[in-house]
Amino acid sequence: MTADLLVDVLNAAREHRSAPAVTDDRETITYGDLLARVLGTAHRLRDNGFQVGNRMLFSVRPGVRGIVLALGAVAAGGTVVIVDPGGAPELFRSRLALVSPTWAAAESVLYAAGVPGPVRAIARRRGLVVPSYRKLDVRHIRSGPWLPGVPRDALSASRLAEPVCYNEFPTHAPDRDAVVVFTSGTTAAPKAVVHTRGSLGSALRTLAARCSLGPGDQVHTDHLTLGLPALVAGAQWTITPAPRAGATHTILVPTDLASMLGTLPTTLRQVMLGSAPVLPPLLRRARAAMPDAEFLAVYGMTEILPVSIATAEEKLAHTGDLLGTPLPGVTARVAADGELFVSGPSMCRGYLGEPPMTEHATGDLARLDGGRIVLIGRKKDMILRDSLNVYPGLYEPAIAALPGVADAAMVGVPDEIGDERIVVAVVADPDGPPDLAARVRAALPGLIDSHAIPDEVVVVPSLPVSGRSRKLDRAALRELVSH
Repeated sequence: MTADLLVDVLNAAREHRSAPAVTDDRETITYGDLLARVLGTAHRLRDNGFQVGNRMLFSVRPGVRGIVLALGAVAAGGTVVIVDPGGAPELFRSRLALVSPTWAAAESVLYAAGVPGPVRAIARRRGLVVPSYRKLDVRHIRSGPWLPGVPRDALSASRLAEPVCYNEFPTHAPDRDAVVVFTSGTTAAPKAVVHTRGSLGSALRTLAARCSLGPGDQVHTDHLTLGLPALVAGAQWTITPAPRAGATHTILVPTDLASMLGTLPTTLRQVMLGSAPVLPPLLRRARAAMPDAEFLAVYGMTEILPVSIATAEEKLAHTGDLLGTPLPGVTARVAADGELFVSGPSMCRGYLGEPPMTEHATGDLARLDGGRIVLIGRKKDMILRDSLNVYPGLYEPAIAALPGVADAAMVGVPDEIGDERIVVAVVADPDGPPDLAARVRAALPGLIDSHAIPDEVVVVPSLPVSGRSRKLDRAALRELVSH
């Protein structure tokens, strides 16, 4: 049967009723509890006027309540719209106009932060301007206790999830929209990726199979991309500040792995890495610190995940930035200009308000080596110097592999005539030499193309990152090295 996010999760819940399903910092629920709460939430949502096709703005933190409410909304025939409340107010308004939601679910504290009071003052001192959720012309659901700012008629997520005598199981509907996630875009043209129950279900099945997830495994993450596959496979999903003893799988961004080495539980069998380049120095450190764990670098994007997975051994044995062989069902091709295009059953329906997508233009430059994808760089990261195109991704892995270098990035700094100076920023290993910049500069002529030799090499404490995914913020780095 075709994959279906909702049906696959609830079928696993029926099969593993007594096993632990989700653990957060408040409680642990079994698969039987999960099934009852999701079906109860769907039933009560419909009793309160929720209809098939309704969109729900969703700003509830990962945890038991959030997972139950999101699955319940999908079970009721709706679409969950993931919203970051910390974005610019203008961007929030433009995204709101695009999705036209009829419901909103948010943490109680977010409602309180949108009205004058102590919570709002604290948020603003931290640089957060939270939109006024209570002013949205929608039906409201609060996650957490009632606080000033929460509409009086807001439904409680906890009460929605209370057990009811209701056993109607959702029908198989892989083509029904399930989740909308905002990606790049401006206030004038926001982009919203629409995933169906089928596209998400395909992604979950693929990851569950590749990670060999099954009953008895314990998956630690606050990422839906690994948490939901755990539920499909009958494993336990734990959402706590750090992996606990007993965790067998986790997914981390590379910067978090670097800071957590030496503190991760020895029970981990598999560590997935994503959202940013995975460089050789980190992989070598990780393998030395955790020789019994398998490290997997996952390549994908909001529009289609996963595309490919490469093991640490495969990446270290390859001279370029190997992304791995496309996973089952995924098709990859390289266009004439070098851009990578991908498609497959886990690809989104498309962008909201735009025609359906037949394949996704990744924005990455790549080549195919024996069927394996090798990353060359990013189209939008291209540096133009002396009329020549320089792609940072082609050289950054080699620079990062130099002795004494923990991480490296290359950016172009525009001059007054539109040309660009090339600056390489390196982060030193803790035991790196004091003259690291000079050593890197001396090594580069024999390492990279002559037209890509940087005008300057600088040592920085760390590379700036942005967003929840903590990707390299090239604009911030460009600003940093321009002074």
